[in-house]
Amino acid sequence: MRSDAAPQHYPRQGQPGTDTGEQPRRVRRCQRQHAHLNGTRDERAYAGALARLSGQGYGQTMSIADIGPRPQAFNLEAQTLENPNFRTVAWSGNYLQVTLMSIPVNGDIGLENHGETDQFIRLDRGRGRAQMGPGKDELTFDQEVTDGWCVIVPAGTWHNVTNIGDEPMQVYTIYAPQHHTPGKVHQTKAVADTDTDDEPADWSVQPDQVADQHA
Repeated sequence: MRSDAAPQHYPRQGQPGTDTGEQPRRVRRCQRQHAHLNGTRDERAYAGALARLSGQGYGQTMSIADIGPRPQAFNLEAQTLENPNFRTVAWSGNYLQVTLMSIPVNGDIGLENHGETDQFIRLDRGRGRAQMGPGKDELTFDQEVTDGWCVIVPAGTWHNVTNIGDEPMQVYTIYAPQHHTPGKVHQTKAVADTDTDDEPADWSVQPDQVADQHA
């Protein structure tokens, strides 16, 4: 089990913005804060997050940024409803992670199995079909879910949620432990499926690794 200490030099958070054109100011602020880091692994991790802020459009329609395992507060429902991306990692801690997702009509999260990750999924808009089971061809749990419903996925369970409504399905997901690269943004499922550099941070606490399975 990895149990590296949490980073100690994440940048201080400013006040959450509401201006959708705020990205340049946030990036400049991050750059100023980044100058105070000390060349450790924490600096490299944050530099990667800064690159994602600058190069992947993060912040153009979002008013939060993944600041790592530091105290945070934001309007989760509002951010979930506003999120245009297939996946936006909103907050990453030592033991869990919050992501926002937007699933297009007739799209799905993707049939998969996280061997060592529990998952909580909550719908804030739309209508979906949640399927789970012990095998990818044995999805014995089948439930329609709508705004306000949650789907709880135990580790090692095959699962999928499909948008069966007539509008994008807006959800947030909590992973335990951390599952994606902090600050990661996938604009579409196709981008997510081909991303070979999407791993939890090395400072996160992880069990013995069991590879994800995808149908």
